[in-house]
Amino acid sequence: MSVFSSWFASPLPDAAIEISARRVAVATLSERGGAFTVNRRAVELLPAGAVVPSLTSPNIAEPSRVADALRSAFRELGESPRRVTLVVPDTVARVSLLPFAQVPARKEDLDELIRWQLRKSAPFSIEEAVLSHSPGAQGGLNGSEFIVALAKRSVVEEYERACESAGAHAGIVDLATLSVVNLFLAGTAPSAADWLVVNARPDYTSLAIMRGRDLIFFRSRVESDSESLSDLVHQTAMYYQDRLSGRGFERVFLGGGGRDAVAELMRDGLEERLGVPVEPIDATRIVSFSDRIRPGVEASESLAPLIGALLREQKLAAA
Repeated sequence: MSVFSSWFASPLPDAAIEISARRVAVATLSERGGAFTVNRRAVELLPAGAVVPSLTSPNIAEPSRVADALRSAFRELGESPRRVTLVVPDTVARVSLLPFAQVPARKEDLDELIRWQLRKSAPFSIEEAVLSHSPGAQGGLNGSEFIVALAKRSVVEEYERACESAGAHAGIVDLATLSVVNLFLAGTAPSAADWLVVNARPDYTSLAIMRGRDLIFFRSRVESDSESLSDLVHQTAMYYQDRLSGRGFERVFLGGGGRDAVAELMRDGLEERLGVPVEPIDATRIVSFSDRIRPGVEASESLAPLIGALLREQKLAAA
C-alpha cells in the first residue's frame, strides 16, 4: 500500500528503528520466495523524560541518551544499519483527511492547495511544516480524499539527528499506527468491509478506521487527556455510524494491551461496546521469525510498527 507515503525518498532500508517515549527498538527483515522473516531485533529502554513526544514542542530532551540507546541496540543487533526507516510516535504529527471535488493535475498545484487548506488550522506556521499527502478514498460523496500528515520540521529533524548520531540515515519517516495498518495491508488482503485498529500506547492512544484498503478516520489522544479509552471508542463509534455510514466492524485489532488484568478489561470493554471479537495486533500471523527470536504477545505487538514499515518498503520496491 502506498497510501502512507514517506516524507523523504530512500533506497530499500537496512532496518527499521522506532523511537518512542520509553524505548528505542530496531528490527531487520529478509525476503525469500515472497515470504518475510524477521532476522534480528533489539530493544533499549530510555530514561523517563529523554523523549517527550509533542506536535509543537521539542521532543528529544536528551539526544545523547537516545543516540547511546540506539548504539546499544545496534550492538545487540549485531550490525550497524546505515539506511533505515524511522517510526515516530503518532503525536509527533497531525493526520487529516482532506476531500477535494476537483484535484489539480499538477503535483505542485496539489501541494500548494493542501498547504493553503491547512494554513489556518496548523498549530504552527505552515512554512515551518513538513507534510506528506497520499490518495485516500476515491469516488465517494466527498469526491477524492487525501491523507495528509503534517509535522513541525524541527521536530522531525530531532529524530533524524538522533539516528545520524548513531550512524544511521533515516531516509523514511512514518507514524507508528499507520505502520501497524501497513502490517495488515501487507498480509492477507482485507475485504471491502470496515475494520478498526486501536493502538494503545503508554503515552497516547490512536484509532484508525479502514474501509477495505482505504483509511477513512484517524484520531490520536494523548494520555494526559481526561477522556477514557471507553469514551474515546464510544465517540469514534458514534461518528463512524453518523458521518461515515458505518455498518459495523468486521474485525477489530487492539495493540499495546498485553495480557494482564487491565488489558483483559480493556479488551472486554471494546468487545461489549463494538459487538465483535477483539484480536491482538499479532505480527506472527503475517511474518515468520528467525530461531533466535521467540516473540510473545507483547513482543509481537511492539514489533508491529517496525515490521509494517519494512513490509511497506518491500512491497513498494517490488511494485
